[in-house]
Amino acid sequence: MATAAAPQVLVDRGNTRFFTTMAFAMAAVIVAGFSLNLAMGRSTFASPIVFHVHAMIFMGWVGLYVAQHVTASRGQWALHRSLGKLSYFWVPAMVAAGCTIMIFVARRTGGPFFFNVSEFLIGNLVGVMTFGGLAWWALRIQRYTGWHRRLMLVAMSILTGPGIGRLLPMPLLIPNAWTISFCVTLTFPVIGMVADKRKFGRVHPAYWWGMGILVGSFAASMVLAFSPAGYAITNWVIAGTPGAERPIEAYLPPGFTM
Repeated sequence: MATAAAPQVLVDRGNTRFFTTMAFAMAAVIVAGFSLNLAMGRSTFASPIVFHVHAMIFMGWVGLYVAQHVTASRGQWALHRSLGKLSYFWVPAMVAAGCTIMIFVARRTGGPFFFNVSEFLIGNLVGVMTFGGLAWWALRIQRYTGWHRRLMLVAMSILTGPGIGRLLPMPLLIPNAWTISFCVTLTFPVIGMVADKRKFGRVHPAYWWGMGILVGSFAASMVLAFSPAGYAITNWVIAGTPGAERPIEAYLPPGFTM
């Protein structure tokens, strides 16, 4: 029995190293994107308080996600489980803060000029709720480590979107900037699927379910965003605010240069 169990231990440790590396990679993309934005003067700390609350909650989650993988890689399972309990409060806070900031930005500016206002608003709302659903599912089945880790990775890949969007030359990608940035976020779960195939000879079903939900929710959000109902929802949200004063379609501001 000891001989039969040994390979499984090695597999688990190998998985832990891979998922820890992926956690650091996704965190690095997020931090790099926002750091670049700040360095180039595209953002400022002199922003309304809602931005700071949102940043603390989201960056706190990034820190918690990385910490969970570090504790797992070190075999600190008691600390891992204790920190994991925070997720039951943090995930709902993420969804609430994410929805709040998206509505606030849509009403304040209409969102980045290289996005259609409707795809920005509805796409982000659906995205943050998809994150919440996948992360919550992962928490509920955490005893099944293979499912838990992979569903969390897919959920976390959604959060790399804002970082990726700040690293890519988004104005040059109009009118497909939103779709292209989403496709780039899929890089992380795809790497996971390839790693599974190479190591185990098959892709874990958690990836198929997670990716199916992720891609399906994105497609549904795009259909809704560009439908009469989607435009009606968007116009209702931004009516009478500065966000309603900009063109609803993506555009280049007069005199804009890269």
